[in-house]
Amino acid sequence: MTHVVTRSCCTDAACVHACPVNCIHPTPDEPDFGTTEMLYVDPSVCVDCGACVGACPVGAIKPHTRLGEDELPFVDLAAAYHQVERPRALQAAVPRTPRLVSRGGRFDVAVVGSGPAAMYAVEELLKNDAVRVTVLERLAEPFGLARWGVSPDHRRTRAVRSELSRILANPRVTLRTGVDVGHDVSLDELRAGHDAVVWAGGASAPRSATLPGTVAAVDLVSWWNGHPEHVEPPPGIDAVDVVVVGAGNVALDVARMLTAPPEVLARAELTPRVRERLAATAHRHVTVAARGPGMAAACTTSELIGLAALRDRAVRVTGLEPLRGVEHGLAAHRASVLARLAEAPVERSDRSITLALNDSARHVGDAGLVVSAIGHRLPDGVPLPVDPATGALAHERGAVVDPVTRVPLEGLYCVGWAKRGATGFIGTNKACARETVRSLLQDANRLVAV
Repeated sequence: MTHVVTRSCCTDAACVHACPVNCIHPTPDEPDFGTTEMLYVDPSVCVDCGACVGACPVGAIKPHTRLGEDELPFVDLAAAYHQVERPRALQAAVPRTPRLVSRGGRFDVAVVGSGPAAMYAVEELLKNDAVRVTVLERLAEPFGLARWGVSPDHRRTRAVRSELSRILANPRVTLRTGVDVGHDVSLDELRAGHDAVVWAGGASAPRSATLPGTVAAVDLVSWWNGHPEHVEPPPGIDAVDVVVVGAGNVALDVARMLTAPPEVLARAELTPRVRERLAATAHRHVTVAARGPGMAAACTTSELIGLAALRDRAVRVTGLEPLRGVEHGLAAHRASVLARLAEAPVERSDRSITLALNDSARHVGDAGLVVSAIGHRLPDGVPLPVDPATGALAHERGAVVDPVTRVPLEGLYCVGWAKRGATGFIGTNKACARETVRSLLQDANRLVAV
């Protein structure tokens, strides 16, 4: 028997460290860690000890004999990864993170933001005993998108906050909430009081919508997650016909939540007020308009598997192009899921989701609500240089630089969406943080050596 990682996987890698036979990959020391959609148990190595089950912060790992029918595709995904993808990935090397050279005292770091990217940077910094970290959070509660961005019906994924809480509980960490950097304290003041500053403020602003009357997905998601700055629902929330422009995981989250029947909403982490408002619309039809083909859509394969597993609403795919050259590896399984949804019979239902591929949003005119889920950008007023080519902070391996000269700005670093743009998954932030902390420690050691 083998254990299997299912679609709640946050790629936190706690399971990797718990496994006594090194059968879960990619590990944080392997080159494709942070780029794969999830982690995979090698069925040829797993000894069925179950140590990974208790270590997983989101309850994503199960024995294969306890998988539901809708979770069986994850068995094939794991085999495909270990047979096809991993051998290729291991050809690359991963640089090691240096230890902080003794300075005869403490090393103080300020981290701006408290989402997963910030917390994983804190975790990496704390591997050096001399480091003390102050985390500055603008809101009254920490954890950023892990608190305000994970879909309320993904209860297991939301449990990653317990792992972030463990990092924050370290006695060498101080959390200061309600601190708006740039308003309550300046970046220059932070730099003066700390050996280094790590910007983990994220990319919280929606990309500009091109259609009038469009609601940004971030506003909708923030509302049903109880964000204190989004108390009132966006206009059009009661619409029967909805178009979501974009095809990433957030777009699928919006489609699922807007079509969720009352019994699903009852299990989701929602306030009574939000639950009642969403349940009040008995009929709902959502079209997710993807500009490109299914293999290029930004959503993960695991979320497509979850979409195909829905039994309480009609789900189908339209506009699927002929799929060629995807006979092997993880891509073959993605193609299989798309083909299955495209071949599904058209059923009459009070609630439906249509993933319209190769679609330029031609359905918008008939919609009562249009949701723009085309990504995020840095908010206005970030006190660090932005690279005009990427829209993220200008940096070299996480060290902030002048966007023109590429000269490093001493003591300034970045992680997460502020660093790489609004891409990746929760676990992507761990690899991202390791790269940034590696740069930070190399710079610190270089200064000691001078």
